[in-house]
Amino acid sequence: MGKRKFNDDRIMDILKEHQSGMTVTDVCSKYGISEPTFYRWQSLQLRNAGFDVKRLRALEEENRKLKKLLAETMLAAATLSEMLEKTSRESA
Repeated sequence: MGKRKFNDDRIMDILKEHQSGMTVTDVCSKYGISEPTFYRWQSLQLRNAGFDVKRLRALEEENRKLKKLLAETMLAAATLSEMLEKTSRESA
């Protein structure tokens, strides 16, 4: 397998150019790629879009759980701090 001529970000830029109104033929000739390569990139992008949505949902769920854990921990720390203040005032 040879070295890739275009990285993922560059491929996305090329596909966006097509979405903005350029024809496939124009995009392919501009960047020196074949039409089958362009369509392969396009199909991979569509497949990865579904994966990204799943991954995003999983990350959002994990974020929600972490926020809940943080809130519970902060509440516990505040409660302990108040109890410590009370006991130190009572013993003094």
